[in-house]
Amino acid sequence: MGDATNGPALNKPPLLIFTDLDGSLLDHDTYDWQPASGWLSRLEREAVPVIPTTSKTRAELLALREELGLIQTPFIAENGAVIGLPPSWQHARLDRDPASPDGLVVKTPSLDVDFIRRRLDVIRERHDLRFRRMGEMSLEEVRELTGLGAAATEQAMTREGSEPLVWEDDEVKLGKLHETLRIDGLHLTRGGRFWHVMGAVDKGQAAEWLVARFQALRGYRPRTLGLGDGPNDLALLAATDMSVVIAAGHGQPMPLEKPCVYRTRAHGPQGWSEGVSHWLQKELGWETEFPDERQAPENDAGDN
Repeated sequence: MGDATNGPALNKPPLLIFTDLDGSLLDHDTYDWQPASGWLSRLEREAVPVIPTTSKTRAELLALREELGLIQTPFIAENGAVIGLPPSWQHARLDRDPASPDGLVVKTPSLDVDFIRRRLDVIRERHDLRFRRMGEMSLEEVRELTGLGAAATEQAMTREGSEPLVWEDDEVKLGKLHETLRIDGLHLTRGGRFWHVMGAVDKGQAAEWLVARFQALRGYRPRTLGLGDGPNDLALLAATDMSVVIAAGHGQPMPLEKPCVYRTRAHGPQGWSEGVSHWLQKELGWETEFPDERQAPENDAGDN
């Protein structure tokens, strides 16, 4: 993607797109993103930053950003616990990291994962709770839960500011865990496959931090569009100007009290494209056809 802070006229005033990955831009089961490739290519041409905002780790995202063509845009990992800044999003004097070979600077507003794991172990024993942390699972257990290959599973287990867990107890004790974590300054949110524990951060706060960074660099606030399919996306969808709730099969409620919300009929990357089309074409007036797909006007009969 080109420079995320300098784009052609179509991105004026500028637009930032924050998107969940699993179940949204990526298919929940196959991780396929090809149904969204047309829009990703067009957004790249128009210099509209597409910012992954996900429960995935930094290690998972580094390779995935290249596959998706998003290496010049920021990313939000581990549900807001990790924020990655490419060079065009960095303050020249404050953020540069000479040790980073790709120029990426990482912010970690959450608590350290080792602290989170220790607290979870204490809480589990003190309150006699039943759950399994990712950090204590074997590689094979995580592979079975996620459907990932061996290398991708290792990347998923490389945590920095959050710890996923599989809940194996009842709803009453789940409420107890919520409250105990809150008192400890920790936060519990539900993803597609796991519950995630982190510091007092979420996707919405991280998105707002990036919007503030954009405004500090450019001097004006961008418009924002958020897309997600799960409960851990609600904070993000509440924080953006326009929101897309992508249809999902998890059965969890997705309440969102704001005027600019579109709920898709399609799931996964098809739903992602449906939501982007709704806001960019129907509401913001983008042309229906992608620039590379326009057909030349047919000649009049008399010119044949």
